[in-house]
Amino acid sequence: MIRRIHSLPGLVLGLALAVTAATGAVLAVVPTLDHLSTPTITRGTSVADLAAAVAARHESVADIRVRPSGTVTASFTDGETSGVERIDPTTGAGLGPFAPSQGLRFLTDLHRSFGLGTEGRVGVAISAATMLVVVLSGLALLAKRLGGWRALLRPIRGGRMDRLHGEVARIAAVGLVVSASTGLWMSASTFDLMPESAVLEAPVASGGPALPIARLSALQTIDVADLRELTLADPSVADDVFRVKTAAGEAAIDPATGRVVASLAATTLDRVDGVVRLLHTGRGAAALGLVFGLSAASVPLLAITGVVLWARRRTPRATGLATVPAAAADTVILVGSDGGSTRGFAETLARALIDTGHAVHVAEMNAISEAHLAADRLLILAATWGDGGAPASAAHFLERLETLEGRTSVAVLGFGDRTFPDFCGYARTVTAALAAKGFPFLLETKRVDRRSAQEFAQWGRDLGHVLGHDLVLEHVAERPQTTGLELVEREDYGAAVGAPVAILRFGPARDAQGRPGRLPHFEAGDLLGIVHGEAAIPRFYSLASSSADGLVEICVRLMPGGLVSTALHALRPGDRIDAFVRENPTFRPSDVAPSLILIGAGAGLGPLAGFVRANHGARPVHLYWGGRSPASDFLYEDELARALVEKRLTSLVTAFSRDPRSSAYVQDRIAADEHALRERIRHGAQILVCGSRDMGRAVAATLDRIVRPLGLDLATLRAGGRYVEDVY
Repeated sequence: MIRRIHSLPGLVLGLALAVTAATGAVLAVVPTLDHLSTPTITRGTSVADLAAAVAARHESVADIRVRPSGTVTASFTDGETSGVERIDPTTGAGLGPFAPSQGLRFLTDLHRSFGLGTEGRVGVAISAATMLVVVLSGLALLAKRLGGWRALLRPIRGGRMDRLHGEVARIAAVGLVVSASTGLWMSASTFDLMPESAVLEAPVASGGPALPIARLSALQTIDVADLRELTLADPSVADDVFRVKTAAGEAAIDPATGRVVASLAATTLDRVDGVVRLLHTGRGAAALGLVFGLSAASVPLLAITGVVLWARRRTPRATGLATVPAAAADTVILVGSDGGSTRGFAETLARALIDTGHAVHVAEMNAISEAHLAADRLLILAATWGDGGAPASAAHFLERLETLEGRTSVAVLGFGDRTFPDFCGYARTVTAALAAKGFPFLLETKRVDRRSAQEFAQWGRDLGHVLGHDLVLEHVAERPQTTGLELVEREDYGAAVGAPVAILRFGPARDAQGRPGRLPHFEAGDLLGIVHGEAAIPRFYSLASSSADGLVEICVRLMPGGLVSTALHALRPGDRIDAFVRENPTFRPSDVAPSLILIGAGAGLGPLAGFVRANHGARPVHLYWGGRSPASDFLYEDELARALVEKRLTSLVTAFSRDPRSSAYVQDRIAADEHALRERIRHGAQILVCGSRDMGRAVAATLDRIVRPLGLDLATLRAGGRYVEDVY
């Protein structure tokens, strides 16, 4: 529903929105230009002195205005000549005629009414309301996609067009909401839909001889910096008065006495209206106008990218697969995908099944029907949108499933991102719905983390075992864009215990002219994706450094048969790799946690050492780490010793599984220190865990037992961001 609310108004009124936004962006520059060409109004000059100086130069002066741009003008008559001139706000000297540009008038008219008068103003009001709906619904969609409103600043993943649309929208959202809201307010005022302001009663002067303007006491007390408009008394009308408007209100002044004879204070509504007009036009706040103008300038780009994304979601993708109609298939593959990556996995699966002799039909999850349930088996590949939501192509799957009956065997494979709290949450929802309907399962539901080709291939082997034949799933994704890195230095550990680990430090590779490249921005705990050879599937390693260190540092354990780890361990200084950085914002120390508890094993020490390295504020940091032998694989030993001396590390507890004197695993050391750990957690400590999945499970079980006396559990700590892990 939210997606429709976001898409349809934008598609229907896209041109009107683009015109309104584009003209608004141009007009937003005007206050800055006015500010640069207009003398600055400073305090120290009274309205009485300014008016007297202007009146001395002309036969008759009707009014003096301080326009929203800051330009001070005077309407005058000299003989048969009338006009409006710009004046110096300090001296009252004339600065030349005031003549607004015709081009500016045209743009203003186009912005306010599309150049169509009253009917056009109605259209502009509708456009403003539409803009507000589109922006707010877009933010809601983005928040849902990223894992909630608190995660709205998370990195946006997906295709380039998808990321461009989301990033631009996120940056421009505040400006667009303010512009649309203030535009609606001003439209309501135009059509008299707002409460009417009070009107100053018609005052009458005493009728005596007029004093010189400079001697009018009421005007002497008003500074030009506070003036909005001064209407001078007409000397030909015996009882006429001076009228002055300021931000504080309006007053009438007797020209014979110089005293206020009537006044009207500004209401709250008047003040709000003034703020609204300042925010919308930027007149009086040039810098703010530029900011909102840049937001408005993004609308045409958002419109174009939005239309492209909308069209992509509705355009069937040509696969080139020899698929069959659902009625003739023995295997049906249903896909729930938003950005298209899961659909690519489905195509790889279909191709492998076809190659082994199966008749395969592929469709979106939304298309589920009785024909699909008549097949021998139903394979569902379901991506999760945001934090547990359904992608667009699966949004109606559950409601349609409720109307169908069938007993075909099913298997569900979830695709998602483990950094989200509800990892593959939609796949679990689908599994529960199928189980409730009584469908038999071929396999236990599995989950693929961040498009892992390795996990997908393992699921394929499991499926092939059930089908009674080998099923090889070699998924090749689009090769990511990489940058060249050159190995600067390495440290080697663990060979003596049969578990080689290397600390590798890279700098930017040089180009063909010998010039060094530039490193992207990254922090310890982010991920380095390494693309080896012709393969498009990257292997990710947690970063032990930040860009402030000037080097890219990773810890790599040599995995038996591991293609990328073997290649990395073979590197020598000067050798080059192709890699890219992926942000991992959920695995970072909290800025507000009073202390940190870091837990890791083996190469998982890398990012934890990076967190210690960055602890310049001397926050208490307690590190628990497990290795094999203190003699051969004590990673970062010297650096951690220095960190203890420099108070960047508060305590270090190690466990070595092959130490003959004191053999232990890291979870054993945690259990032995449970009282101290419980007190740290009681006082708000954050726990960060990095290492193998087996280590992560053992540590989690131990910590869950430790926190139970506090009335807590690990799920609660995880939900609050106080327990985060990066396990592999």
